[in-house]
Amino acid sequence: MRNKLKILLIEDDMIEVMKLNRTISSTELSHEVIEAKNGEEALTFLRSDKALPDIILLDLNMPKMNGIEFLNVLKNDEVLKYLPTIILTTSANQKDILACYKSGIAGYIIKPLKYEDYVIKLKSLLDYWSLNELIKT
Repeated sequence: MRNKLKILLIEDDMIEVMKLNRTISSTELSHEVIEAKNGEEALTFLRSDKALPDIILLDLNMPKMNGIEFLNVLKNDEVLKYLPTIILTTSANQKDILACYKSGIAGYIIKPLKYEDYVIKLKSLLDYWSLNELIKT
């Protein structure tokens, strides 16, 4: 049985936010998306009294606090470190990929240029996590 996901999207590019929301609206499950424009905004949300997301989709190239800085803070928090975090970025840099996996990410997806390829990747990602047994902290 697939579950509806609560997704925290950390992305500063509004076109990317619209692409994700458009992709989600075309799926069977209407996953909930919470948007944060940078790592600082995301941490404020995560440390609030609101329910934690099921997964985090994280861009690397952002202002204020980039994705790797955010990961370091997240993975050093005793509660938040268990949140599955998937990198969703344009960076194919091996140094970035290695740094992210060393931080304990759950996956690394490079955003394709073609929208159709983006939809295929994101639907596969959402299908997997909607079936996965998630830890509720």
